Amino acid sequence: MSDKVYQIKISLKHSKPKIWRRILIQPDLTLADFHKVIQTTMGWTNSHLHEFYADGISFAPKLEDDWWDDPESVDYTKVKISDLLTKEGDRILYVYDFGDDWEHDILLEKILPADSSAQYPVCTAGKNNCPPEDVGGVSGYARMLEVLKNPDDENYEHYDMLYGGFDPEYFDIDEINELLKMDNFGSCDFEDFF
Repeated sequence: MSDKVYQIKISLKHSKPKIWRRILIQPDLTLADFHKVIQTTMGWTNSHLHEFYADGISFAPKLEDDWWDDPESVDYTKVKISDLLTKEGDRILYVYDFGDDWEHDILLEKILPADSSAQYPVCTAGKNNCPPEDVGGVSGYARMLEVLKNPDDENYEHYDMLYGGFDPEYFDIDEINELLKMDNFGSCDFEDFF
């Protein structure tokens, strides 16, 4: 276990209102496990492919189905967060769902001393609800919010049936941290999610 901990801010790019999470993670966490942390803290359902980008290089899971594998991408199962984020202010990009193209800015805000009594990862702050899966990316999400505010919109009934009751401001840090405690970080296999 490292004597340092990374304070990371995950921000969903181009989202209005801003959707973000602040987490503390160990720097030796693999990208495969960091993917699980992002899914859990943001509220995604891990239903789509994903990859990380750093310095123009793609880091992604190697899948058994050769049809989707990108020969240019690096297998991320052995790559640690500390291999890509080395100093405060460093950034990488995480893309989830290549159809909706949810881009997440990953910023290393601070490198802090680890608390030996703390369990990592942990979410320390955040704002707003994660968009629903398959809503059509940032523009589709904005359209959804617009329609749900206007019962006179011709698409209201359809959107209300699919997304009625969705609260864009919902954020429950305790719920997120309970989910993080239940996950087994350190032995992630992307194929296990499907």
